Amino acid sequence: MAGHSKFKNIMHRKGRQDAVRSKMFSKLSKEITVAAKMGDPDPDKNPRLRLAVQNAKGQSMPKDNIQRAIAKSQQSDGANYSEIRYEGYGPGGTAIIVEALTDNKNRSAAAVRSYFTKYGGSLGETGSVSFMFDRLGEIVYKEEVGEADAVLEAGIEAGAEDVVSDEDGHTILCAFEDLSEVSKALEGTLGEAESVKVIWKPQNLVPVNEDKAGSIMKLMDLFDEDDDVQNVFSNFDIDEETLAKLG
Repeated sequence: MAGHSKFKNIMHRKGRQDAVRSKMFSKLSKEITVAAKMGDPDPDKNPRLRLAVQNAKGQSMPKDNIQRAIAKSQQSDGANYSEIRYEGYGPGGTAIIVEALTDNKNRSAAAVRSYFTKYGGSLGETGSVSFMFDRLGEIVYKEEVGEADAVLEAGIEAGAEDVVSDEDGHTILCAFEDLSEVSKALEGTLGEAESVKVIWKPQNLVPVNEDKAGSIMKLMDLFDEDDDVQNVFSNFDIDEETLAKLG
């Protein structure tokens, strides 16, 4: 998920870490299975699968889990998943993009619509908010991979468009169609990334007050708990003081 906040720190409350980790692995496994089924089961011959595997490794997903997910793609009785993107408006006029992998489009659409409605939002048509975002490739490294200047230089040499470093680590952005090539080049200089994915980056952020922030966080929780939802992106901006109160 994405939004201008540290909401992951307050979403994953004490006692939920194991459940959150299990759900994350489940979603990573689904992406690996779908990628392998749509292309070649060999990551070296399938860019999407290679990125899915690299992302899973970055999240410390066990190798056996990764292999099982790839093997599942070759089973004739496996579920057929469809990729769907939902767009809508959340609390405070914030724009939200939801990406899902589902074997039942009607179920997913009904669930996502109910989430928006529950917190005063509305599900829109495809394209209703995505024009407010840029489609980019994102590669994230932890802070210990190197100094900011060294990561910046590696990013430029790999063909990245932007590199942002802070106390949490390094975020490298590139054109989404170049993600596989750029991530592979960076792996050669910086090692395996913590995450490699295609994102929707908001062009502008929407500040929200404490009341709306609480509703947004609850809405994000619902998306996070839905097995069909893979990624959620938004343009909300919640300040640190408000986040502290919500936590």
